[in-house]
Amino acid sequence: MQHLQPHWHGTLWLAPDHCLIAGQAGHTGSHAHYPHQVLIARSGEVEALVDGKAERGPVLLIESGREHAILTAEQSLLSLYAEPLAFELPLLRKVCEGVGADVEGLVAALSRLPRRTLQPRLAKAVQRIRELDADALPAAELASAAALSLSQLERLFSGELGVSVRRLVLWQRLRLALQLALSGHSLTSAAATAGFADSAHLSRTIRRHFGIRGDHTLRHLQLRVIG
Repeated sequence: MQHLQPHWHGTLWLAPDHCLIAGQAGHTGSHAHYPHQVLIARSGEVEALVDGKAERGPVLLIESGREHAILTAEQSLLSLYAEPLAFELPLLRKVCEGVGADVEGLVAALSRLPRRTLQPRLAKAVQRIRELDADALPAAELASAAALSLSQLERLFSGELGVSVRRLVLWQRLRLALQLALSGHSLTSAAATAGFADSAHLSRTIRRHFGIRGDHTLRHLQLRVIG
């Protein structure tokens, strides 16, 4: 008989620049993603393998781009995903350690937390990405909206944000697809609307970013939209 791996259960709180899963942790394979991740145990400690090294504590902060896997499946916890372009890491850590596993308290504290200040042209490009819908959004269009050449835009993103334009657009498309899937759309419909080639492309992207199977996990999550 095949062993069934535990899936994530709980509520996904979705905001423009962060999302929060509150519930029971599921199995994840090793993965890395653009947002910072903060794991907050409801009791005891949470354990994760980060860059091949086991780390544990009541609050674990995993910086953007670091390879990791959660080791304490089926544990009750909060998992926060916060965009590096919006949040300063020291402030984010301080808030999470201060509030702990109080979901409503953390949602309120994050809404009050000051965001990073971006130079105006970069802020305009980022805002355009946040407004993504079903339309294609090539990097050249972003550059034009920010009154920059494409090479200038790429240098600004990599220099100030430490992320490529393509990676940020992909994250926003993934966020849109998750919102649609959790709102009742099929993976096929969510994938097409968010600009993925097909549901298989979306599923691969979910696995690469979160280490989970989207078709198995999303059915166990409820959606709460913030803002």
